[in-house]
This record gives sequence, C-alpha cells and structure tokens, in this order.
Amino acid sequence: MRAPDLTALPTIPRDDEGLVFRAPWEAQAFAMAVVLHERGHFTWKEWAARLADEIAAASARGETDDGKRYYRHWLAALEKLVADKRIVLADELHARYDAWEEAARKTPHGQPIVLPGR
Repeated sequence: MRAPDLTALPTIPRDDEGLVFRAPWEAQAFAMAVVLHERGHFTWKEWAARLADEIAAASARGETDDGKRYYRHWLAALEKLVADKRIVLADELHARYDAWEEAARKTPHGQPIVLPGR
C-alpha cells in the first residue's frame, strides 16, 4: 500500500526537518490514523476531509488557528471517524476516555499514566 499523501492534510505542523509534534500523544494520534488507513478502515481522502471538517468547526466556534490545537482537532476527527465506522463503538471510546481521565488524575506529576488492566 502506498504511504498517505500528507500534503492532502490541512495545515499540518512542520518545520524544515518534517512533521512537528509538541507532545508524545500527538505522534501517537498521528500514527493511529496512519495505521487505520493502512489497514483499509478509511481512505486518506476521507480522513483529510474529516480533519478539515473538524478544523472548520473549530474555526466556526471562534477558536484561533495558531497551530497549537492541530492535534486536538486530529484526535477529535479520529474519535468521530472510528465511532462512525464502528471500528470502536462510541460507548467503548467514552469508557476509555473516562478511564484515561481518572488514571491521569491519580498519576503523580512526571510519572507515566497507566490505565487499569494494561
């Protein structure tokens, strides 16, 4: 399978060396979308359109486009797409989100967050 065309994505953060991730979770969210595409769950064009819709919705809400929220939009688009395609059921996605939030609250600053049962 061909690598996804990253130029199809709106305003992806880059520098002279390539993609820029401000935190590890951003790279992980990026990788999840690429892997799901590579496994045939959605086309890259479909993904790019979903991400563009998420960014447009944020703009309509009055959010500034300073690049700091790009991967939050990425993750929101990914969550909606996997739920819509029933790759992960919405209830399961919300349960994992809640488990993550609880684990994050209980984790001392600077320590890795570990989800129960993982």
